[in-house]
Order: sequence, then structure tokens, then C-alpha cells
Amino acid sequence: MAEISVRAGGVTLAGEEARGEAKPVVLLHGLTATRRYVVMGSRSLERDGHRVIAYDARGHGASSPAPEPDAYGYAILAADLLAVLDDRRVDRALLAGASMGAHTLVRFALDHGDRVAGLVLVTPAFEPDDGQDEERRLARWDALSRGLREGGVEGFVEAYGEPQVPEQWRKTVFKVLRQRLGAHEHPDAVADALRAVPRSRPFDSWTELAELDLPAVVVASRDEADPEHPYAVGERYAEAIPGARLVSEEPGSSPLAWQGSRLSQVIAELGRSQSP
Repeated sequence: MAEISVRAGGVTLAGEEARGEAKPVVLLHGLTATRRYVVMGSRSLERDGHRVIAYDARGHGASSPAPEPDAYGYAILAADLLAVLDDRRVDRALLAGASMGAHTLVRFALDHGDRVAGLVLVTPAFEPDDGQDEERRLARWDALSRGLREGGVEGFVEAYGEPQVPEQWRKTVFKVLRQRLGAHEHPDAVADALRAVPRSRPFDSWTELAELDLPAVVVASRDEADPEHPYAVGERYAEAIPGARLVSEEPGSSPLAWQGSRLSQVIAELGRSQSP
């Protein structure tokens, strides 16, 4: 993988690229993660010959902070993706994104469907008609932001609290949280993103997803291990996107979204299904 640097909307996006002859794949990570946390370091896509591009979202990993603390909304994140495709001279790509990355891909595909060869939406969580108490939901994100800004990684972990998962998953959750949060060069920028991203909407209604006339796979995790990305929400995305396929792990198994090699297979299979 070769390091790349892309200028986009007042930031510099840090990433990496593996050259290959098969269909280009672009990977987008979730909020508080980095480019490593999409296929978890797996090189299966590269070994299959894909041209793979992965980058840290603005303010995350080695990418620079946004010029304003609220400049992390989905329209801006989608514009960053467009800048990456243009910079790397990619006309159309398979796009795979986790959580925030999945929502960014939806916004991008609605605006630039001609640049998309296929979508893999991994554990989407945004619901346009979410019935939750908005004030309470945002208060939790703001507490996480404040915990990171004031107490660093351990402040974030303390604000996160006890994960509502079975005992077998708790050590994994805390380990990943610490690894992810410790990988950022600009933690205050991540704290800004923790406030701004949850206040942004990648789309306004489920009916908009009917416009996505694209090959698509939705990867949903079972609620036992990943309750913050409900399985039912993944089902809703698969129902709303015409022809989308829903995949998941077997009940009781480690989430498919955490298994980089298997997730890479899902992405590669979608690419192969679209080959002439």
C-alpha cells in the first residue's frame, strides 16, 4: 500500500492505495475510527487484484481537522469522497463504508450515482424517522465528545460506560475503543466530529433510498454483540434499497463487520457479480 494525500474542502486527507487491475474499491470508516477499521487490516481485496483506496475521514487518524468545528456533516464528508475519487482519477468504484462511512456512501450515491459501481453498507445506524428522544440522544454524543476533549481516551471510555453486551464481548469492546481512540493525531477534532456528525442527516426519508438503483449489500450485526447498530436498522436499509441483499453472521458468532477477511469477501463478491 502506498501512502496518499488528498486536498479536499480545506483539509488534507491521509490515506493509502494499492494498485490493482480489478474494480476499484474505496473504504470509509466509522465515527472515531480510522481507515484500518473497515476491513480490519485484511489484505484480501489487494490479493484479489483490486485497486483499494482507504483514507482517514477529516479530523480522524492522520487527516487534518476541519477548518470549523461543525464542518463534519454528511454533505461535507460526501464531498471529501468525491475529491478522493477525482484526485485518484477513479471514474466508478465499489464503495464500502461502516456506520458513519455507510451513511456517507448513501449521501454520495444519491448525489453522484454515476460514480458508484456498487455499495456495501456495513452496520448503518441512522434512521430518518428515529423515535428516540433527540435531546437525550445528542446529550450522549456530547458527553462522549466532552469526555474525549477533557480526559483523552480514558475520558471517552468513562463517558461511554458499561457496554450493553454479553460478558464475552466486553473486553473486546473496551480494547477496540482504546485502540481506535488512541490512533488519532488530532483528538480535539474527533471531539468536534462527535458533536457534529450526530446532528447531520445523510438523507431525510426512507423513500429516498428507492432512488439508489445500484447493486447493494447491507451488512448487519446481531444485537447481542453490537446493539448500537441495530440489526433491524440494517434490515430497513436492505428493504428500502431496491434489490439490496442483507447479510450477517450466524447468531452467537463474532459480528461479520468485525471479520475483515469475510467482509472483504462480501465486497469482492459484489464486484464479481457486476463483471461483464
